Amino acid sequence: MTLYIDPPTWPGHGRLWSHLVSDVSFEELHAFAAAIGCPPRAFERDHYDVPEAHYADAVRAGAREVGSKELVRRLTAAGLRRPKGRPAPTGPPPPG
Repeated sequence: MTLYIDPPTWPGHGRLWSHLVSDVSFEELHAFAAAIGCPPRAFERDHYDVPEAHYADAVRAGAREVGSKELVRRLTAAGLRRPKGRPAPTGPPPPG
């Protein structure tokens, strides 16, 4: 199991956000996110948006800290990158 999280540098809704991804599967990503308390609505195409206040929780639970470019590189190499404009992966929705 390898989950990655980038630094909370993405502004939105008055907060800073990180992106949480898996380089194994969406199933692994959804299970990890649920275990650290991310709501299903935080999932967007290929990642979970994690508020700065929960960044340390994700790292303590085992997410590896990487820069944003490295996170995208790993996601793309795993074949799990889903940029805007590309259809979302098929399969069951995230648990919740």
